[in-house]
Amino acid sequence: MSNALEDAVTDFGRHLRAERDVSPHTLRAYLGDLNDLIGYAAETGVTEPAGLDVSLLRAWLARQHALGRSRATLARRTAAVRAFTRHLHRRGQLSGDPGVLLGTPKRQRDLPEVITRDEAARLLDTMDAQGPLGLRDLAVLEMLYATGVRVSELCGLDIDDLDTGRSTVRVLGKGGRERTVPVGEPAARAVQDWLRAGRPALATDHSGPALFLGARGGRLHPTSARRIVHDRISEVGQVPDLSPHGLRHSAATHLLEGGADLRSVQEILGHASLQTTQLYTHVSAERLKQVHRQAHPRGAQSAD
Repeated sequence: MSNALEDAVTDFGRHLRAERDVSPHTLRAYLGDLNDLIGYAAETGVTEPAGLDVSLLRAWLARQHALGRSRATLARRTAAVRAFTRHLHRRGQLSGDPGVLLGTPKRQRDLPEVITRDEAARLLDTMDAQGPLGLRDLAVLEMLYATGVRVSELCGLDIDDLDTGRSTVRVLGKGGRERTVPVGEPAARAVQDWLRAGRPALATDHSGPALFLGARGGRLHPTSARRIVHDRISEVGQVPDLSPHGLRHSAATHLLEGGADLRSVQEILGHASLQTTQLYTHVSAERLKQVHRQAHPRGAQSAD
């Protein structure tokens, strides 16, 4: 039998879909978090929105922590609760908003996995690029590494997005933000080879303007692009396995190591916040410290 809190969560889900236009992934996550909360509230005898106070919310979050939830999960659950209590307060179902009294757990920012410049060269220079699929796969990996685009952005590219005269590509990123990204000569050459000798062999009447195609002629799907990256890296060998996002991380790191300024890298990657881009400065710093330890006569601690 449903209670008033369950009905409130259902109403909140409709609000998120209709008025805030959140992604399906965020909607599922938030509703899952809130259903967990109302289950806990029911255990304590609370079934009405008015019973949600800061003590109950903190107790629920404390249980999540005791269950070993990650910092990222705790941060998302806190955000879900805040959005929910704010919604209830605005609807008059809560006299105050207890969510504003919750602290936000700091997320652990792990350093992204990257490959070295030599490993990137070994991967791209030794790939088997025979046949239409080989030409496509090389162009996919070259573009991911050269431009640092997200795999979804790569798969969304159309032929007209590539400006060969200016050596740039027009990318539609998160939130519908459009940006122009430089394309290096090896990547531009690989894409031209694909367009000339690979794409026509796969194209069908239903291919449309898609730059990259799957084996059946439709637009390349991100899942297929991820599989291409993993498979091609495993074929080459002597290169750590990476996802397309790992190639994006590598591109950003190598740009900074090569002297690019942080703002330029932010523009290339399409980060809305410079804080996100700053993560890569830590990657470069770690790489520099490793080089220093290995190369400098006093870089490493001597054994006792």
